[in-house]
Amino acid sequence: MQKGLDRLVTSVALQLMSVDASTMVEKTEAALDELRLHFGVEHAYLRYNDHRIRASILIAESPRTEFGTDPNPNDVIYFADTDGDLAAAEHSLEPTVVLNNTSGGGCSSYLFAPLVAGSLAAGFIALTHLGSNEFSPSEVNATQAVAALFAQLKARIEAEDNLRHTATHDDLTGLSNRRALLEYMERRLQRGEPGPVATLFIDLDRLKALNDFLGHSAGDQFISALAQRLRDQMDPRDMIARLGGDEFVIVPALPMTTDVAEAEAARIQQLVSERVELGGEKVSRSVSIGVAVGMPGETSVSDVLRQADQAVLAAKTAGGNGISVFTEEMRTLYALRDDVELHLRHAVENDSLLLHYQPELDLRSGKILAVEALVRWQHPTRGLLFPGTFIEVAEATNLAGELGRWVIRKACSQFADWRERGLATDLVMRINVSPVQLVSLDFVASVEEVLAHFAIDGPSVCFEITEHVVVQDLARTRITLEGLAKIGVQVAIDDFGTGYSSLSHLKELTVDALKIDRSFVTRLGTDSDDMAIVKSIVGLAKAFDLDLVAEGVETSIAARTLLELDCHRAQGYLLSRPIPPERVEVLLAAGAIPLDFSADVSVSDD
Repeated sequence: MQKGLDRLVTSVALQLMSVDASTMVEKTEAALDELRLHFGVEHAYLRYNDHRIRASILIAESPRTEFGTDPNPNDVIYFADTDGDLAAAEHSLEPTVVLNNTSGGGCSSYLFAPLVAGSLAAGFIALTHLGSNEFSPSEVNATQAVAALFAQLKARIEAEDNLRHTATHDDLTGLSNRRALLEYMERRLQRGEPGPVATLFIDLDRLKALNDFLGHSAGDQFISALAQRLRDQMDPRDMIARLGGDEFVIVPALPMTTDVAEAEAARIQQLVSERVELGGEKVSRSVSIGVAVGMPGETSVSDVLRQADQAVLAAKTAGGNGISVFTEEMRTLYALRDDVELHLRHAVENDSLLLHYQPELDLRSGKILAVEALVRWQHPTRGLLFPGTFIEVAEATNLAGELGRWVIRKACSQFADWRERGLATDLVMRINVSPVQLVSLDFVASVEEVLAHFAIDGPSVCFEITEHVVVQDLARTRITLEGLAKIGVQVAIDDFGTGYSSLSHLKELTVDALKIDRSFVTRLGTDSDDMAIVKSIVGLAKAFDLDLVAEGVETSIAARTLLELDCHRAQGYLLSRPIPPERVEVLLAAGAIPLDFSADVSVSDD
């Protein structure tokens, strides 16, 4: 009998391993059905306790109870309105077996197994049998073990939901962030969607003056009040996003022509310009708004946003407090883009780009564990350009694959040279891989050819892919990663925590490491939310036996906090900036970088 119960618990555990928010109810019902059949009871259900409203929430049941009403009266039961066994489940932390006699001389048996989260009852599993059923101690223990699995699942789903919310929302205002905006616009601009799609780019005028007059926090308070006003006065279906600082983008849910969008911009301008009370003072800011309109299937997201950005720049250049609609004349402002595109192709084809390398250190010793290859471009007229200046152009002009191949070959050539001179015998070379490369059918073969040419073993190279890319084309990504694993190349998920990869993705994909996104590390030690997120990522890495690297370590307190969280690998300006290969050689010869966590660094764009 005990073996059967052990198999039952193992079976439920396997069912729940791959559950995410979208499959939670379906797979929970399947697990409950298995419990019901195994114990021979008539009903099994899972409920969560919401202690804020003192209610029990029905999550799943087997079989489903049909009441013929919507909502089901059993969906939410308030503890204040009930008594007896269900009321006790609000706080009970121990399994309970109940035998109730009915007025007709019959009886019913219940087994309540709580979902324990720390010192709280997070919910419970209940098994109901119409008749007398003495649940044995082994059966009670097995049911409690299953309840513990559901408690872990509940915590995991909540953590994933929090990560998703953090990744798609602005932490100051709670509005959508850039990532959420882009995804929304991608959907709105797909062929067949209703159009035109209007985009209003909002930029507050002279917010710095308000900070200078009322203090630095005044700007944040003003922006928060403005965000709430927009939420209250706009259509709830509209996309309202904060891009950062004093910039917002609104994409109305209803199709709008240019004239209607301009009228809507005038309404928003008036709304934003109304006074806000801060610290006893009533203040206001004027606003500049850029308007652009795109047609689904004809205009890309980047084009519409760039046009709106150009339009708001025109409004601010004209003195601010105005509305500017994107026109054909503004297209001349794309001259810089065209210039960059022309010279970038030449730079890639003529091997005139260069690589800098950012060391990755062991925070305990300063030992250099890896270096990340970062491309730079010595532009013929504009000087040294960082990737943020030209990577977008490369992707938009189908140069990303060619650029990526150049980076891999150049980095491996440099790596082989260092190894030949005995400078990088136990070093890992990290190389960023673009989405274009990852889905290329010949990518693995080309990598294998480069490694063989430079006599580099696969495990000493690690390709970094962003979390967003992982879920873009999961099937193709899986094939590529499996191919890389066969030739020994490591893979790390970069910017982890900002995308949508679930635990099931981590379980399915062949990856070796996670790199915590710098947005969660920058304020580590001073922001409790970031602390919670990083702590959960550390736990995930340990659970899946993955290496973990923290990016963007710029403060001593962040470095010390990472050590306390048992995350020892890190990179960032506090440890070392990206540097040319000759300076890397000096550090490699020394073997380590002296660490001093008593002072922070001044940060500039990479």
